[in-house]
Amino acid sequence: QLQLVESGGGLVQPGGSLRLSCTDSGGRSLEKNAISWFRQVPGKERQAVAATSISGTSMRYVQSVKGRFTISRDNAKNTVTLQMNNVRTKDNDDYSCAAGTLYPLRDIWYEGDFRFWGQGTQVTVSS
Repeated sequence: QLQLVESGGGLVQPGGSLRLSCTDSGGRSLEKNAISWFRQVPGKERQAVAATSISGTSMRYVQSVKGRFTISRDNAKNTVTLQMNNVRTKDNDDYSCAAGTLYPLRDIWYEGDFRFWGQGTQVTVSS
């Protein structure tokens, strides 16, 4: 089973950039899984942010991050990256990556479609 781990979270100013990374703690390959980033404020519903297909050729984004965030995968490094540019205060959440299934005919994806989850990394957007 995958044991996902996130890194790259921290403090960033509004308008700044941050890069989050997702990999497997034991070096297990991510290549057979679609990978999605979710974010959540404690007590609130988890929100899908961005996802990449197994091939890395299909990317999906929630409307609020389109044009600002970019998801990509690097098989050589066994890593999926979320590049966050022009961050806003509302991006202030705990971000988790998850491995699972991304259905190609769906425009919306759900956390229930993803089996393996990391512990999350906190992104704090503040001046």
